[in-house]
Amino acid sequence: MGKASILREFWDFLRIRKKWWLAPVIIILFLLSILISLSQTSVVAPFVYTLF
Repeated sequence: MGKASILREFWDFLRIRKKWWLAPVIIILFLLSILISLSQTSVVAPFVYTLF
């Protein structure tokens, strides 16, 4: 079970149950998690702090 199967299962869920409003929520959460992980130990950290 890899990431591809999780994404495939999520796509099938959205398609079958017509829950398209969940896609932007998941995308925003994914982007925020990337932003948080970059702001902890990275050269990008000072630039992230200036955004907020």
